[in-house]
Amino acid sequence: MEDLAEYEKVKEEAREFYTKIGRIFCPALNQAIHFTRDGFNHIIYQKGAKERDKAAQMSRFRLLPLAVKLVAQASTYQEYEKTVKEFEVKNKKKKRVIKNKPVCYWGLIGIIENRKLKVTIKQEGHNGPLRFWSVVPAWDTYHQGDVHFIGTTKGDPEED
Repeated sequence: MEDLAEYEKVKEEAREFYTKIGRIFCPALNQAIHFTRDGFNHIIYQKGAKERDKAAQMSRFRLLPLAVKLVAQASTYQEYEKTVKEFEVKNKKKKRVIKNKPVCYWGLIGIIENRKLKVTIKQEGHNGPLRFWSVVPAWDTYHQGDVHFIGTTKGDPEED
């Protein structure tokens, strides 16, 4: 593991790059993908505000330029998942209540500059904006009969 000074340098460079992106048109989804603070925070933290391992963060920080290229070049998505999640919102009386909303995830998988990566796009609600959610570095794919195995991802878009 590289030292803390290297981590902070890579993180700050990634933050500067990320904040300049704004949004990128994605041909695969025929919409602009917004690169919000939530996506950057998801690179740092897992579900439940648990910080990811620093080496994993650095790997994802370094993949951000390739993630942008993949979003801009992808002509199709390879994964799609729709679920319903609970969200805490304020009602008209400014009281906090729990509401259910659909959440959709799209996975864009590709090889950019000889690196295999997956970018996850997230949408909350029926008409919410499509947002960059995550980038996952190269992983291993192997077959055993008709079953395909993929390593390094958990298969949960909230966590990966």
